[in-house]
Amino acid sequence: MAGVGRMPYLYDRSGAEYPIDEPRWGGADGSPLMVSALGGITRDDVDRSERSHWRYAAALPVPLPRLSLGEGCTPLLPATVQGIPVLAKAEWFNPSGSFKDRGTSVMLAMLASQYISEILEDSSGNGGASVAAYAAAAGMDAKILVPEGTAPGKIVQSRAHGARIELVPGNRQATSDEAIRQASTRFYASHNWHPFFLQGVKLLAYEIWEDLGFRAPDAVIVPAGSGSLILGCALGFGELVASGAIPRIPRILAVQPRNCSPLAAAYTAGETSVRDGDWRPTLAEGTSIAHPVRDREVLAAVRESGGDFQAVAEESIPDAVLTLAAQGLYVEPTSSIVAAAVPGFVHHGMIGPGDTVVMVLTGFGLKAGHTMADIVDRTETTRNTSR
Repeated sequence: MAGVGRMPYLYDRSGAEYPIDEPRWGGADGSPLMVSALGGITRDDVDRSERSHWRYAAALPVPLPRLSLGEGCTPLLPATVQGIPVLAKAEWFNPSGSFKDRGTSVMLAMLASQYISEILEDSSGNGGASVAAYAAAAGMDAKILVPEGTAPGKIVQSRAHGARIELVPGNRQATSDEAIRQASTRFYASHNWHPFFLQGVKLLAYEIWEDLGFRAPDAVIVPAGSGSLILGCALGFGELVASGAIPRIPRILAVQPRNCSPLAAAYTAGETSVRDGDWRPTLAEGTSIAHPVRDREVLAAVRESGGDFQAVAEESIPDAVLTLAAQGLYVEPTSSIVAAAVPGFVHHGMIGPGDTVVMVLTGFGLKAGHTMADIVDRTETTRNTSR
């Protein structure tokens, strides 16, 4: 266990503290919870006999039972974007097909240690599928709330794992509101709210560090919806700085689609939280979150890393999908926006010659089958008509 003096604890935005072993998903003030600062680990603390991200279990705030389906240990692959060399962290190799499994495995391990057997989640995509999979592995009863207009294909994975699906009238925000209402009767195991989800996501930073021979990259590029990848990288690399394993946190470069980019807009405007906006649908639907729960923390983390946000044009997303696919990397549009942003980050000096840059590719292309088919069909039609 890693720590900095006293026993780790939970705290909310008001500064109120809570015991770390108390089953909570939010603060008394209605804000999200974080775990107090930890001291990090060094290479000697890595359990090299464990072939999952639990090899970094010593970095977690408390000892936990290992709830694992083999998450982590994903490949770090060489790639190029418009001639710019980068490294691609292929997170679709996780068990349910996305990076969410890192956070879910640790979050549900914590809940299992607290004897919670019935959980609630709201997600029509990767988060719901991940919670459903790990709930099944843990023997928990999972209920997933999704917007009523959700395509059946998006929730079939959750259903296959045995989760109970409830359709909620209205949009995505209405579904979140209903989940919070139902949280009075069933524990809310939210990948957006629960602090131990971030404790799992932070292990990605430790894994990148080990992938690179126990050193940090110069920059890491991540897609941003709720911002859990941003916070996970900030936590993990920050702890490695605290332990003396690396000298500094990499620049965190975050990407959103211009059609729904509340975090990027707030960052560019120098604001500390997001504002309401007239956002539109986007091919990168996994990032389409108008009111991220942890907006203040996400914006602060990018600033403190010396990083940046970029909002990419909708028309650049199909090209990014195909740029990656042409190198054998079949990722959903939500993931591909990181490739669309690479030239812009170079132009703005966030990526320089000789920099080690890691792009996190968050989810498999099969997660968005219809959208991927439309992209390929339109491209082939355009090519054929131009001949």
